[in-house]
Amino acid sequence: MATPPTEVGAATPSTQVIGRAGRGYRVLVRQQAKEQDHPTEAVFLLVAAVLLFAGLDVLYALLGSRTTGPAGPWAGLALRLVLDVAVLAALRAPILVTWLMIAGAGALQLSELVSPGLLVATPVIGGDPLTLSVTPVVVNVVVQVRNQRSTWVLVGILTLLATRPWDPSWLTVSLGLLITGVPALLGRYLVARRNLMANLRERAERTDREQRLLAEQARAEERARLAAEMHDVVTHRVSLMVLQAGAIEVTATDPETRRAAEGLRDAGMQALDELRDLVGVFGGERTGESPSVGPPAPRVELRELVDASGAAGVDVRLRCTGDADAVPVAVLRTAHRVVQEALTNVHKHAPGGRVHVDVRYAGDAVTVAVTNTAATADPVLAPTGSGSGLRGLGERVAIIGGTLEAGPCPEGGFAVRARLPVGR
Repeated sequence: MATPPTEVGAATPSTQVIGRAGRGYRVLVRQQAKEQDHPTEAVFLLVAAVLLFAGLDVLYALLGSRTTGPAGPWAGLALRLVLDVAVLAALRAPILVTWLMIAGAGALQLSELVSPGLLVATPVIGGDPLTLSVTPVVVNVVVQVRNQRSTWVLVGILTLLATRPWDPSWLTVSLGLLITGVPALLGRYLVARRNLMANLRERAERTDREQRLLAEQARAEERARLAAEMHDVVTHRVSLMVLQAGAIEVTATDPETRRAAEGLRDAGMQALDELRDLVGVFGGERTGESPSVGPPAPRVELRELVDASGAAGVDVRLRCTGDADAVPVAVLRTAHRVVQEALTNVHKHAPGGRVHVDVRYAGDAVTVAVTNTAATADPVLAPTGSGSGLRGLGERVAIIGGTLEAGPCPEGGFAVRARLPVGR
């Protein structure tokens, strides 16, 4: 079954249809089409065209082109004005308006045969008195709104009435084709062009979505490859180092050597734990917790970063709220990296400015906000920046499922804000 057409210029119905059950589906689409609004430009053009042709009909009547039958001198003008006003409903009921036009054209020709002068005004000032002046508008609108086989049948009937092949003449045939065939072809061209533009927009949007999906897939594959390399190569080498350090600790007779081997073994096992966390982040989600193979890794302290920046001449204020002990080490390390990169940018681009570091540890996420005022000294180190620090930081934050925002402040200065989920 062919897809029921929708109205030209209206939005596609957003109601989801589970099945096309014959008549019920057609009724649903018809109800949705009635509820849709047409573009303001189409309504404006239709009203302007109706006013134009109605004004021409009134002008012809005032210039002396009136009916002479028993219905009075204004009978023909009244019929034409009624049909002109009916065209205003062409966007809502195009088939009904077309039938009205056919009936009106048939009434004019029948009255000319049965009772000349009843509905056809004399004398004729211009054009064909048996042709309705608003016919081109109706033909163009009905072809655009309802581009169906039945629509073209109605257009063909109007063409026959306009050309009158039973009483042919060069003027009648050429004028009839001009007011029916040309508007129909123009309407068909506008429909085809509108559909082509819609298809091109849809294709461009689909291509853009596919490119984003391919980019995400490439990033996921690259992360999986890095995770595999870290697991197969780096973890293997570090494991060998830990085993060798343990062997030295057992076989060595010198106490200093045993202590050094013990420290090396502990550091190697800590590295294995950190590598395991990174492999889990790169390679995907893990179920359950893996047992630790070494002592806990040393905590990353933000105070050390703040003290180092203070020693370099930067006024940094640090405020930490919440319990940091309940936050995974990977999240703490990422927060440490956010503060480090923000302070590095302050050293380069805003020397002499004041910096506020606000870190909040919550049960669901860690929020980091680093804001600084404008520079008060010459940023001599600014040309050394490549701009890749924040991009790499954003990628690192995204790996653990967080978000990073960085940009200038309205009152001056710069701000870096990150939200790092704890659940990941």
